[in-house]
Amino acid sequence: MSAQTQHSLISFYQARLDQMVALISTLARYETPTGEKAAVDALGAFIRQRLLQLGAQITCFPREAVGDIFLAKWNAQAPGKPILLLMHLDTVWQLGTLAARPVRVEGDRLIGPGTWDMKASIGIVLSVIESLQARGEFPNRPIWALFTTDEETGSLHSWQIIEEVARQAGLCLVMEFAATNGGVKTWRKGIANYQISVQGRASHAGNAPEKGINAIVELAHQTLRITALSRLDLGTSVSVTVVQGGSASNVIPERATAQVDVRFKTYEEAQRVHHALMNLTPVLDGAQIEVTQRSQRPPMERDATMISCYEQLKALAAELGLELPEEGSGGGSDGNITAALGIPTLDGLGPLGEGAHAAHEQVVISSIPARAALLDALLRNWRFAD
Repeated sequence: MSAQTQHSLISFYQARLDQMVALISTLARYETPTGEKAAVDALGAFIRQRLLQLGAQITCFPREAVGDIFLAKWNAQAPGKPILLLMHLDTVWQLGTLAARPVRVEGDRLIGPGTWDMKASIGIVLSVIESLQARGEFPNRPIWALFTTDEETGSLHSWQIIEEVARQAGLCLVMEFAATNGGVKTWRKGIANYQISVQGRASHAGNAPEKGINAIVELAHQTLRITALSRLDLGTSVSVTVVQGGSASNVIPERATAQVDVRFKTYEEAQRVHHALMNLTPVLDGAQIEVTQRSQRPPMERDATMISCYEQLKALAAELGLELPEEGSGGGSDGNITAALGIPTLDGLGPLGEGAHAAHEQVVISSIPARAALLDALLRNWRFAD
């Protein structure tokens, strides 16, 4: 395609849009809830067959509780660090969802569970690789594609593999769906979850309330303290989300627990909140508090590396005649993992749409050619920092 203008690259994919929609629809008709290993592996087998047809070298990482993870490589011996495409096969939708909400096209929308998050992105990647090869313009650089299977539940089974593979890459492309403004995501909040356990003392609520230590009252005091840790002006939210306590209506509650969701844009804020939570002290005499951090995902910060990558991508988009704004997200992705390693990361390269994790999940079909063209141009023209 070297003789064509950059603008015609979008037209190139526009002419292939029906094929791309058909492929995405096929992918979406594989139901892949995270915990259903056999179902996820069925889609994995289908994709691996396509990858083999495209000349990929494939390494599989078997998993017991979730679908098998696999890494596809092209030009493994070419000079330079790889560009890593990062995708996940799993969705939040349980088996049988398609029977009630089948994949379908309505006007400019491809509607159905899993279409936007993220079967459309997988279809775009496969189509771009195939198109580059068909045109004889596949770049002489290592291109890798990692397909994970448990992103929707926190990437616990794939985290180590993501880190090992990403450390070898020069750029990570997280193929999550586009930002709400049609651009890419240059920051994502980190996420941490804590459990607060309060131990009080049970007593009869009518005969001897003064002899009890009310764990729910103590937890109420702590809830106010915890909530006050929020700094929304800095992008930090600290939310008590689930509370349990008490045993009977006539018993001063001996125990109470709370789940706490923390979102943050910077490591400094994560550390501030963590220190405060781990050092909570009781208000009621005799009450005891135990705080446990249950999970944490680091933030994807809008730092100098991110800004530099975004500016280069924005320039590539401009050559295609596209505007590419930036935005952030309060939710996490596997881009949080790669960015935390210091690996240049771009997130939100998938198509436009709406309804992730919602019953009206859908992809804007007309956005697919431009996103495919942008990925095509990126793979051919990306310049690594010296």
